[in-house]
Amino acid sequence: MAAAADLTHPAADRIELVDVLAALGHPVRLEIVRKLASGEEAFCGEVVPDLPRSSVTHHLKTLRESGVICQRPRGRKLYLALRRDDLDECFPGLLELVLACRSRPLDSECDEQPL
Repeated sequence: MAAAADLTHPAADRIELVDVLAALGHPVRLEIVRKLASGEEAFCGEVVPDLPRSSVTHHLKTLRESGVICQRPRGRKLYLALRRDDLDECFPGLLELVLACRSRPLDSECDEQPL
């Protein structure tokens, strides 16, 4: 995991919509956000237990740097929390909309309507 000195978080007024949407656009990161939606801080291993460490590091860094989550080291553990208040202030309703959408399995095809 990242060292405590590497855990930079953007200020709320620096969170950009394009970065948030890009972070939320990946199924693994979206699932992490769903698991943090309760508002409770969670240990990293509870949220993403079945991924290789390098993948976890990448996804958490993307979420943190976009302003979606905050990470807090405590001893040897890394705790995660959703930045719900900041996101709601910057983009009212976005997080609720994203969390309300059901996700499709990665191998399913979109239902296309004929033109």
